[in-house]
Amino acid sequence: MKKIGLAWQIFIGLILGIVVGALFYGNPKVAVYLQPIGDIFLRLIKMIVIPIVVSSLIVGVANVGDVKKLGKLGAKTIIYFEIITTIAIVVGLLAANIFQPGTGVNMKSLEKTDIQSYIDTTNEVQHHSMAETFVNIVPKNVFEALSTGNMLPIIFFSVMFGLGVAAIGEKGQPVLRFFQGTAEAMFYVTNQIMKFAPFGVFALIGMTVSKFGVASLQPLSKLVILVYAVMAFFVVVVLGITAKLVGINIFHIIKILKDELVLAYSTSSSETVLPKIMEKMEKFGCPKAVTSFVIPTGYSFNLDGSTLYQALAAIFIAQLYGIDMPLSQQISLVLVLMVTSKGIAGVPGVSFVVLLATLGTVGIPVEGLAFIAGIDRILDMARTAVNVVGNSLAAVVMSKWEGQYDEEKGKRYMAELQKQSA
Repeated sequence: MKKIGLAWQIFIGLILGIVVGALFYGNPKVAVYLQPIGDIFLRLIKMIVIPIVVSSLIVGVANVGDVKKLGKLGAKTIIYFEIITTIAIVVGLLAANIFQPGTGVNMKSLEKTDIQSYIDTTNEVQHHSMAETFVNIVPKNVFEALSTGNMLPIIFFSVMFGLGVAAIGEKGQPVLRFFQGTAEAMFYVTNQIMKFAPFGVFALIGMTVSKFGVASLQPLSKLVILVYAVMAFFVVVVLGITAKLVGINIFHIIKILKDELVLAYSTSSSETVLPKIMEKMEKFGCPKAVTSFVIPTGYSFNLDGSTLYQALAAIFIAQLYGIDMPLSQQISLVLVLMVTSKGIAGVPGVSFVVLLATLGTVGIPVEGLAFIAGIDRILDMARTAVNVVGNSLAAVVMSKWEGQYDEEKGKRYMAELQKQSA
């Protein structure tokens, strides 16, 4: 008998979670039993993310060993991220203007959700200027950055350490071997943790459905459908064309990441799949130096799904209140989003926090967010899946741009996957 693959196991967990959540809708005991399972799974993943990022980056950078090469890769990566996320913002604005999801929605039929915790977070980070964001990339204490899981300072330290290991030549070899061993051991641990993924997904999705129910989606169904449709359009058309330009089929990347996409979608957490997408993009022909730098950096600077949603949600709230936004105001919204979406990267509930930081500056009532906070989890699932595809593609684009992509390795990996699914 053929063993059920991980993607199917996760999918079965997802369906069972929806069924259990729907059956026990409104029952607070569901969260009591399921929350610990979901929390344990998310903690297991968070436990391994930083050791993998640090060890992979140090090994990748030490193997490049050239500050100029690395500087060029960094500059190209940031330019690419800025272009793609700006396109995502424009696509979100266009979709909201064409389909008008907020017009004709009866605000009295919408439930308000408490958004105070998001407001507190926003107040904490809103005073951060872009300059401060760059200052904060440099850690004053690397152990503090490691303990709080602040990804950008961790990346900065790992890059500097990797260059140091390369610079001392022979003396650095034992250190390099240690981190190579650490990376391989952590990938083994990841594969073991992934066996628990179906249970984690079952618990997390069961809690979501039991809390919000299917009924909460009805008044905002137009927004939900539009967000999902536009996300699909962005992946297939925008990312599809980008992939085509570098000679890759976007559906190949989706096929490679099918397990990770189901997992990221169900848990609404990109972190759950970070180790696996780094591993898989390497198998697909991207060098370690590129995957270990581009993918973790993309988690802060290249959240395509999140930026697209932020633009769409901002216009939706304006339409909800009957506010007519002229083109000049929409252009200023694009410019503000371009800064705020990068300026507060790495903050929990980042899409919501960015919206809170942005809406007031363009004259849209911040209170409008309370109407969509209840279904934010359902929308977050789609955003997360798009973020994963966008960051994985970025690794391939950068590898090609640097002339380091291994075409043969990529073809062999695809053929291997083809065999497995046959």
